[in-house]
Amino acid sequence: MRFLSVRGFPMLWSRRETAQNETSPLIPKAGEDAEQVARVSTELNREGTNNGREQSSYASKRTRQRHGYSLVDYCLKCLLFLTNLLFTVMGLVVLGLAVWGLITKESFAQEKIGSIGTDPMLIILSVTFVLTALCLSGCVGAIRENCCLLKLFCAAVLVLLSAQVVAAIVVYNLKSEIGSYMQSGMLTAMVRYQEDLDLRFITDEIQTNLQCCGAENYRDWEINIYYNCSAPGVLACGVPATCCVDPLENGTVWNSQCGAGAQSLDEFSAQSVIFLGGCLGGISRWVELHSGLIGTVGIVLLGAQILTLFVTTRLIESIQWHKAVV
Repeated sequence: MRFLSVRGFPMLWSRRETAQNETSPLIPKAGEDAEQVARVSTELNREGTNNGREQSSYASKRTRQRHGYSLVDYCLKCLLFLTNLLFTVMGLVVLGLAVWGLITKESFAQEKIGSIGTDPMLIILSVTFVLTALCLSGCVGAIRENCCLLKLFCAAVLVLLSAQVVAAIVVYNLKSEIGSYMQSGMLTAMVRYQEDLDLRFITDEIQTNLQCCGAENYRDWEINIYYNCSAPGVLACGVPATCCVDPLENGTVWNSQCGAGAQSLDEFSAQSVIFLGGCLGGISRWVELHSGLIGTVGIVLLGAQILTLFVTTRLIESIQWHKAVV
């Protein structure tokens, strides 16, 4: 018994020592064991945290690369920005010219303020201001990737497109009455020929380019108080110089009195001095002659606006998707 116990083979009924023997060189002490376990746990936690951050950063980079802007998106963005920038600059130039025209004509003077609402230059100024603001919103929205401005631009273009379609339908349905509206407008411009510089410029351009005189014929200028045959002065019973076949005296000097007394002449005598035909017939012939070009221009404008809507919508979707993912 004693021999077996000494040799290290205890009997079954002997009690085993479960307590740690501090003198054994193979078993670490309790304090050292706790320190090693804590140190190993800290290192593992640190490595796990770093690995998690690296994996998260890597996944984020992969996500950005996968859902970033494509070359097509960049091209659409640049196209929308440059196009709107060009039209914005053009609009600002027209705005400057319109303001200069209003100041030059003294349209805001006390004696002219009553007719300011029908001033063509003011109408041009208002329309140009709206279109310039629209193009500026598209330009800034594209370069800043601002979805609110792009949505505003898209909605405005959609409204303009719808208005043009409705206007085309109305003009087509009222084409039989367009002639009377044009005649009324032409006669109004002739009545105010001396007072309104804008209407005078438009009337002169129409008569010069279409080689016509008056609305129906050259005798329509009797409606103007200065060209009426009963009016005093050198313009009485005459027509503007833009009605003359050859308004240049000796081919160099503009002769403003070339149409003096033309209304008192018969058609045979007057045809060598002025154009006999009215401008309404000239406008109708011009429209019929260039109907193909007018239709082509209209289709191109509508197509350009539809393409602008498509580009803006695609850019908005790309910006929203990019912000949502990243």
